Amino acid sequence: MNIYKKDWRGRLFVFVLLPAAIFASTSPLIGHPRQSETNVQGLAFQERNPRYRVHVGDVMDLSFPFTPEFNQTVTVQPDGYINLRGVGDVQVQDKTTPEVVDIVRAAYNNVLRDPAVTVELKDFEKPYFVVGGEVVHPGKFDLRGETTVTQALSIAGGFNDRAKNSEVLLFRRVSDKLVEVKKVDVKRMLAAKDLSEDLHLRPGDMILIPKTKFATISRFIPIPTLGMYFNPIHY
Repeated sequence: MNIYKKDWRGRLFVFVLLPAAIFASTSPLIGHPRQSETNVQGLAFQERNPRYRVHVGDVMDLSFPFTPEFNQTVTVQPDGYINLRGVGDVQVQDKTTPEVVDIVRAAYNNVLRDPAVTVELKDFEKPYFVVGGEVVHPGKFDLRGETTVTQALSIAGGFNDRAKNSEVLLFRRVSDKLVEVKKVDVKRMLAAKDLSEDLHLRPGDMILIPKTKFATISRFIPIPTLGMYFNPIHY
């Protein structure tokens, strides 16, 4: 059972815990070949199915099973922070739900002894992808389950008669400042009836079908320049 600390109005010390994944990601896959193959398959699954990360505007219910007087509903503010009752502001943007639990527990560690906390997302940004350029129905679509590039193009109505389907571009955000650009030769894949290179989408991916071939395009481009590729004047 949680016990209040006597000096609950004292100074709050926030402890920052580094996720174990940071260290795990630096370790090579070693050991028995069968075990390594299993690990690679697991990483591939995580690559296609990443955990949801908190966005601005998300609404969360925080429940304290043993101290329900601390139960509260919070909204992620435009600066990425939530305001915790009796504690103050903590940053949660781009964190997974388990990471938010750890952050809230650390924040209340000076108020409660070994606090138990559960976090439930009540309103959040639904996973989506965007298709632009030379398709019948360009726009933003819900990402429901595993979806590949060719499936996304079908959802958008398919190519129109101006599409350069040998050079479909997939834009994927890799940081706050950069997006990665991948070229997909859909024409070749369909002609060869080989979809082994049909990429799986991640939430937020953007697909562009140009009407002329891009002479050159860098693998990574700044996010502010992304808009010019989706402006019909520029392709």
